[in-house]
Amino acid sequence: MKVSIITVVYNGAATIRHCIESVLSQNFDSIEYIIVDGNSTDGTKEIIASYGSKISKFISEPDKGIYDAMNKGVKLATGDVVGILNADDFYADANIISDVVKAMNQSDADACYGDLNYVDGQNETVIKRNWVSGQYKPNSFLMGWMPPHPTFFVKKKCYEQFGDFRLDMGSAADYEIMLRFIFKYGIKLTYIPKVLVKMRTGGVSNNTLKNRIKANNNDRKAWRVNDIKPWFFTLLLKPVRKIVQFI
Repeated sequence: MKVSIITVVYNGAATIRHCIESVLSQNFDSIEYIIVDGNSTDGTKEIIASYGSKISKFISEPDKGIYDAMNKGVKLATGDVVGILNADDFYADANIISDVVKAMNQSDADACYGDLNYVDGQNETVIKRNWVSGQYKPNSFLMGWMPPHPTFFVKKKCYEQFGDFRLDMGSAADYEIMLRFIFKYGIKLTYIPKVLVKMRTGGVSNNTLKNRIKANNNDRKAWRVNDIKPWFFTLLLKPVRKIVQFI
């Protein structure tokens, strides 16, 4: 099995090297590493270029935002499985891709996900939130559940069959695509009960009340554009679920 890892970045000079090193340190041999840069001006491009042929594919050009960049990466991917690791994120250890491939092969799954730690932006040893995903059940999305997108690995054929990231979803584009793939179309999932990715704090969807309200509206839109209806409390439970991640 060949795995394509996509990193999208714009002006990420402070963290891109750590992200790249976490991919290159993986002990799985068949990795295609793709980096899509939004025409950075802070030295990011030069850092990426310094890795030479260790980066399988590297493009740098203006884009329409993070999800447009992800779509570009998916189109470039030639692997059987696609994973997306943002420039502020890094893999928890060197076995992550091996674990993903093993889990997907053993279960014959279309996609795999795991747990995620939010860590301090200045000190990644300090855990701010612990996102334990748990096993997926048929009504999980209706109960406000979603897997952490950076831990979500999915077969390329799912993108080809069910579509790519919608650019009209704002910060909920990752929620919408997983809702579409998993809940609407019923792709087969497997869960790895360990931390796969560590993410530095500072996500755009939740850093102010205004952004949280906007994110909730986009979550609601994600159901509407897929012609499926949530329960009346589904979108209230989604942010409430995050509270336990701080405990």
